[in-house]
Amino acid sequence: MAKNPRPLSTIATTTRSRALPAALLCLLLCACAPAALTPPAVPAAPSSPSSTGKPGARPAAPARPSAPAAPAGQPPAAAPPAGAKPPAAPANYYDQARAAGRQVLRIDARNSLIAVTVRRGGALARFGHDHVVASRAIEGQAVAPANGQPGRTDFRFRLDEMIVDDSALRAHAGLNSPPSADAIAGTRSNMLTKALNAEKFPYVQLSATSASLDGPLQADITLQGVTRRYAIPAKLTATGAGLSASGALTIKQSDFGITPFAVFGGAIAVQDQLELRFDIVATLNGTINGVTNGTINAPR
Repeated sequence: MAKNPRPLSTIATTTRSRALPAALLCLLLCACAPAALTPPAVPAAPSSPSSTGKPGARPAAPARPSAPAAPAGQPPAAAPPAGAKPPAAPANYYDQARAAGRQVLRIDARNSLIAVTVRRGGALARFGHDHVVASRAIEGQAVAPANGQPGRTDFRFRLDEMIVDDSALRAHAGLNSPPSADAIAGTRSNMLTKALNAEKFPYVQLSATSASLDGPLQADITLQGVTRRYAIPAKLTATGAGLSASGALTIKQSDFGITPFAVFGGAIAVQDQLELRFDIVATLNGTINGVTNGTINAPR
C-alpha cells in the first residue's frame, strides 16, 4: 500500500523554517555598514499605455519624482536643485577683505579635522557596527571677526577623500572594537556609491559667519544638493598665527533627504542623528592638500 504523501502545508512550513536563519544572517550583515545611510530609491516610472488605447500610440511621459519633504516639526529649508552649486561668498569677498587691510587666512589641512560618528540602533543593534568617517582634506579661506566686523569662512571637502574607521578616531568616539578590513572597505564603498552618491555630489560645503569670537557660528551646510542652516556653538580663538574654531553639533540624515536604513520594522537600524565634531585651523601660511603658501579661491 502506498504511503500517504506529506501535506503541502507541512512541506512549506519546513522549508520556511530552514530558510529563515539564512535570510536573517544576510540582513544582519547588510546592516553593519553605513549603507544604512542609503537614500530612498526613486522608483522607475512604469510604461503607461496611450490614453487612446490605440496600438502604436506614444506612451505618456513619466511623472517627475517629488523633492523630499522637510522633517516633521521643522520649517522647510531652501534646497537648491539637484547638482546645483551650493551658496558661497561673493567671488570677490576675500579680495575685498584683503584690500581693506583684513587678514585673509587659509585652512590648514594638516591640523584641521571634521569627524562624524554614525551609530546603530534598534532592538538588535548588537549585530551591527558604529562607524566614524572623517576628513582631513579640507580646503577654504577665512577672515576673523575684528573691530566690529563679522568674520566669515567658506570651506569644503570631498566625500571620496574621507577616512573610514580610523582607529584613533574610533577610540576618541568611545568605539573600542574596530570592524574588519573587509567591513571597512564595504562601508566605504556603500557610503560613496549608495548612500551619498559621491559621483554626482562630490563635495560637502560649509559657509559660516560669526559676529564675534564668542560665536555662535551661523552656518549653511550643503550635502547632496540640500542646504540647511544651523546655529553652532563654537570656540573661536584668534592667535598671532591665525584663527581656530572647534565645536560639535548633531544633524539628521533626514534633513538632507537621506532615509536611515532599517529592517525588521526597525529592529536593526541606523540612527537618524549624526554626531559631528570639528577642529578647524586657518593660518596665513595655510596648507591645502599638502601645498603651502598657495593661493586658492573661496569654494563655490
